[in-house]
Amino acid sequence: MSLVDLLRGWLTEPELRGIDPDSARFTRVHRQVLERKRLLRRLFTEFCERCLDADRRWFAGCPSELRLEIGSGAGVMKEVFPEVVTSDVKFLPSVELVLRGEDLPFADGSVRAVYGINVFHHVSDPRDFFREAVRALAPGGGLVLIEPYYGPLARLLFKRLFTQESYEMEVEEWPRHSREQVASGANQALSYVVLKRDRAQWEREFPELELLLDEPHTHMTYILSGGVNFRQLVPSGLGLLLAGVERKATFLNPLLALQHTLVIRKKGEAIRKDELHGTTSSLLSGNSRRRRE
Repeated sequence: MSLVDLLRGWLTEPELRGIDPDSARFTRVHRQVLERKRLLRRLFTEFCERCLDADRRWFAGCPSELRLEIGSGAGVMKEVFPEVVTSDVKFLPSVELVLRGEDLPFADGSVRAVYGINVFHHVSDPRDFFREAVRALAPGGGLVLIEPYYGPLARLLFKRLFTQESYEMEVEEWPRHSREQVASGANQALSYVVLKRDRAQWEREFPELELLLDEPHTHMTYILSGGVNFRQLVPSGLGLLLAGVERKATFLNPLLALQHTLVIRKKGEAIRKDELHGTTSSLLSGNSRRRRE
């Protein structure tokens, strides 16, 4: 066993050991970890704020008010922005709808924004995901995705430390996996492969969409907090102090960033508000699945 393997084993959150990463229990434990880590919770709140800020900036011309978060299970979006509809692929007490980003139960052209925080690399087929975005998004609306970055530090850590999910930048084809392998089938380099390396191909296949922003952001506090999978390395107070320093050193983002924010907008003329009928519930198609009470 290598030194890296020993270090990874020691750092892993004890509550997660032996739990199937594709199970609902794994997500519930992630939520419990997030609840007790003040430093990590602050970071997740910042991610939520990034989503809404991008929405306000880039989707201002979209008349729809329907905002959806996918992969909400362990997150805090609903607490930060109650108007956002939360969802996950698993039945969980913290989400409103059970659905997949590749199969949205909403009427055509009815969704203003889809937020995904570390979710895109879990989709079973990126082409299905973007086809569904083209169908469900209203013109002028779009996607806000926060994903693992592809800079030097990100490549080092995601490939060697966060090994529950792969980080393969050299795959020939866009990765696909079984819908049951939500975590174990994920490739954390998916946003790089599709939207950086193969951007020209993505633009040819999805001319209705435009990539407006690919912005790296440094979060050394994520490492210090241990994230949802590892032990916290420093007291929360010290981590918050370092976060303040981090915000003033944005010139280092291309080298040290662990995540990047991607904003993708659907092209076309915005539809009129009177063409959007009723509430969120009325925009759901008949095959939607509400969460279990």
